[in-house]
Amino acid sequence: MDSANSVSQKDVAKAAGVSVMTVSRVLRNSPRVSTETKERVLAEAEKLGYAPDPLVSQLMERIRLRRQRGESETIALLSEPDTSGHDIHNYISVDDVRQRASSHGYRVEVFQIGQGGLPPNRIRNILTTRNISGVLVSVNSPQCASSELDYTGLAAATFGFGLPRPSLHRASTNITEGLLAIFQRLEKRGYKRIGLVITPWADLRAGHTYSGALLHYQQSLPAKRQLPLLLFTEPKLADNRVLFEKWLHKHKPDVLISMHEPIITWLGEMGLKIPDDIGLVVHDWISAMNGLAGMDHRRRQVAAAAVDMLAAHLHHHEYGIPNAPWQVLIPPRFVDGKSIRPEKA
Repeated sequence: MDSANSVSQKDVAKAAGVSVMTVSRVLRNSPRVSTETKERVLAEAEKLGYAPDPLVSQLMERIRLRRQRGESETIALLSEPDTSGHDIHNYISVDDVRQRASSHGYRVEVFQIGQGGLPPNRIRNILTTRNISGVLVSVNSPQCASSELDYTGLAAATFGFGLPRPSLHRASTNITEGLLAIFQRLEKRGYKRIGLVITPWADLRAGHTYSGALLHYQQSLPAKRQLPLLLFTEPKLADNRVLFEKWLHKHKPDVLISMHEPIITWLGEMGLKIPDDIGLVVHDWISAMNGLAGMDHRRRQVAAAAVDMLAAHLHHHEYGIPNAPWQVLIPPRFVDGKSIRPEKA
C-alpha cells in the first residue's frame, strides 16, 4: 500500500493476528500489552506504512535494542520481613510479582529494607543511582521502616494495609467480605458461638477489617452469643497460651477463626478434638494447610493488581505520594475442610 492514509488499524490488526483494540493499545504504548505483542504489531505497522509518525519507528527500535541487549526496565520490590515471630509466611510471593511484572516488560529486583536489610536512605540512594522509578512495598513487619523512605519522584504501590503511612496506591484482600461470608457459612452449619483469635499485627495489616467485620456481624446477634475478639498481647505466639486458655474456658466458642499454629497444638493438649469438640477456620489459608477450612486471601491476584497499578502510573509518569490513592480489593476464596462440620444436605 502506497499511503499510510489507506492503511487502517484494522489492517494492522489482521496482519499481526490481534484485535483492533490491541493495536490501539500498542500505538498508545499501553502497559497492558506484552513486549512480544508490541514488537509484532509495530513491525506490521511499519511494514504496511501505517502511522508515518517517527514515534512508531522509534518505539520499535527501542524494543529491538532492549531485546538485543537483554535489557528491561527495572522496578524495585522493597521487602520488609518480620523478625519478631508475628508472621508464619510473607504476605506476597516474589515469584507472583515477577511473573506479572514480566507481562508489562519489567524485571523485578528485591531489596530488603529495615531490620536485617538496608536503611531507607541507603535504599533511596540506590534507586536514584540506578534510575529506578517504580517501587512495590511489601511490609511484613510492624517496625514499618518503609514509611521512612522518601517517595519523591517515585511511582509506588503496596500490598495490604501494613504500610499505613504514607498512603500509597494499594491492593489488598477484601477481608470484610470474606469474613461476613464465613460467618454465614458457619451459621448454616449449626455453629452458634463464633470466636475470632488473631494477633494485633494481623488486624492492623488488614486495615482493622477483622475486628470491624466481627463487630458488624455481632450487631445481629443476641448479647449472649457475642464473643469478644481475642487479640494476643505477647509478641511471641507461644507466650499467649495462658491468655488463650482463659478466654476459651470463659466464652466457650464452638468454632474458632484463627491461625493453624499454635492453635491446633494448644487445643490438642487441652483435650479438644477438631472438629468434634470445636471447629477451626484458618484466617489466612495457604495451600500448605490442605485439609483445613480457611480463607484464601488470593495473594497471587493481589500481587497482580498492585503490579498493574504501578505499571499504569509509570506509563502516565505519575510520581510521588498520590493525593487520591487507588485501592483495589480482591474478594477472598473460602476453602472447605475437615476442620469444621460438613455442610448439611
